Amino acid sequence: MKQRKLGSTGELVSAIGLGCMGMVGWYGQRDDAEARATLHRALDLGINHLDTAAVYQDGDNERFVGEAIRGRRSEVFIATKCGIARTPDGRVTADNRAATIRRSCDESLQRLGVEQIDLFYLHRIDPGVPIEDSMGVLAGLVQAGKIRFAGISEAGPETLRRAHRVHPLAALQSELSPWTRNACRASLEVCAELGIAFVAYSPLGRGFLTGAIGSAADFAAGDTRRMFPRFQPENFRQNLAAVENLRELARGIGCTPAQLSLAWVLGQWQGVLPIPGTKKRRYLEENAVAAGLQLSPDQLAAIERAIPEELVQGERYPDGMLATLNV
Repeated sequence: MKQRKLGSTGELVSAIGLGCMGMVGWYGQRDDAEARATLHRALDLGINHLDTAAVYQDGDNERFVGEAIRGRRSEVFIATKCGIARTPDGRVTADNRAATIRRSCDESLQRLGVEQIDLFYLHRIDPGVPIEDSMGVLAGLVQAGKIRFAGISEAGPETLRRAHRVHPLAALQSELSPWTRNACRASLEVCAELGIAFVAYSPLGRGFLTGAIGSAADFAAGDTRRMFPRFQPENFRQNLAAVENLRELARGIGCTPAQLSLAWVLGQWQGVLPIPGTKKRRYLEENAVAAGLQLSPDQLAAIERAIPEELVQGERYPDGMLATLNV
């Protein structure tokens, strides 16, 4: 597995990481044995950048990842997130208050079973708390040795600059894929300017860009993708055209649509680190191959022409979740 630098930190991590959000829920049927085997296989392949969050399955995800890496801590660069709260009616809100950040860090350390978190993010930006205050808390956690590096997620250019002035940001985590490009373009440019890694989540469009999903009916009951606008039946049918265009390009290059999508993300800038999520070994191994696939400028441009963003139907989040994005 090739490695890339984590921004200006000097740290090297795998060029392709592993998003662990769906390991024990949310996407498809749960299979703990296969998910655990997938995590172990990732480490065997040199994929050391594992990403989770406190809000995923209300802490169960961190517990599962922590148990899976026990005995292999030295092989892992573990990233997790804080700063999202659930209201009694199920809505998601940002909470970046100092006490919340400190408490969440301690709880994540306990659930993961580690003495230090490698990369700790604000999962969402709280408009009610100045980013300078939140970054001051993260800086304190670095000084206390509880975290090594600080990051933020789904933040716009101004917020990035303000945060970075208080304490160096190691990474911004935001959505980036061939069908989600423009929303983060300005922030990606600021990352390149300031030497902040850009960790790309959902680089396969929540599985859609793999070409493995042919119908909205393919989702199991309880799969959270059912609530996303792009997966609603009418939008889904129209968005299949984007996948077919990608499939045709992949066929010509001799790779899969998933590998082509990941290669496109990697090709945006050397500081981009995609973290495709999967809980199955066969998809993990397919994704890993993309690290060695280098696309020419013409091939990168061809992918963007094949999937113009105006072709993609539906917002990337439901309305309530869109409101939490600082972009």
